[in-house]
Amino acid sequence: MGNTQLASVPEPKYWHLKTVLSEALDTEFAVGEVLPNERQLSARFGVARATLRQALEQLELEGRLQRRRGVGTTVAPPRLGVAVGTDHGQDRPGTDDDLWQPVDCVDAVPPAAVVRLLGSGSGETVHTVQRTRSADGRVIAAELLYVPAAAVPGLSAIEPLAGAARARAVLREFRRLGLEGQDRAVELGSAGAEDAKQLDRLPGAPVLVVTTRHFAEGRTAAVGVATYRADTCRLTFGESGAVQVTPQGPDRRAS
Repeated sequence: MGNTQLASVPEPKYWHLKTVLSEALDTEFAVGEVLPNERQLSARFGVARATLRQALEQLELEGRLQRRRGVGTTVAPPRLGVAVGTDHGQDRPGTDDDLWQPVDCVDAVPPAAVVRLLGSGSGETVHTVQRTRSADGRVIAAELLYVPAAAVPGLSAIEPLAGAARARAVLREFRRLGLEGQDRAVELGSAGAEDAKQLDRLPGAPVLVVTTRHFAEGRTAAVGVATYRADTCRLTFGESGAVQVTPQGPDRRAS
């Protein structure tokens, strides 16, 4: 890092410092490398520690840095590429893949926004399947898949089942449907208490929310609401229908 001075810039000092630090992360530091301490960085860039902390906090929020207890501030791995499309994909609920792992399933009344997408009654309970998605040994997404009982009429004898076993039973029956397609909407959100716990983030942390409607026989057969860690994932848009996570090698420098 050079001795860049930030005495007079038209933007806030911490924001300009964030840009300078980001460029240094791209060229001088490898993933996992520990940054110099605050005193050294403050002296090198000629800024107060408060300014430096603001810049570091912003880079952490953007997923460029990680603060590890007992280690310090390290360069974070590149974000995982999440491809979003509108066709059939391998990550379709019920397919035999390792992308999503079933965790639990309960019968519950879905949120009003999901009720509207399903076209069901406001007080009607649906099978609510909880799934998680992992990459590089960490959970990067949590999903609630809402499946109306009418979509899985062949489902029976699941009352004794609980947890992941119940979720797998619903997914197996859902797989029997001849799904005709799906559509997706993506928006920026903030992590609620349950999502934050699963994703190992603080409540209110930025997340990417992907809402998917699955169609069969001309109607909405299920709705999935997947919450991705915004600090570890980036969205890519293409013709593929699958939401595919492609981890990038740990030897890559931060992007």
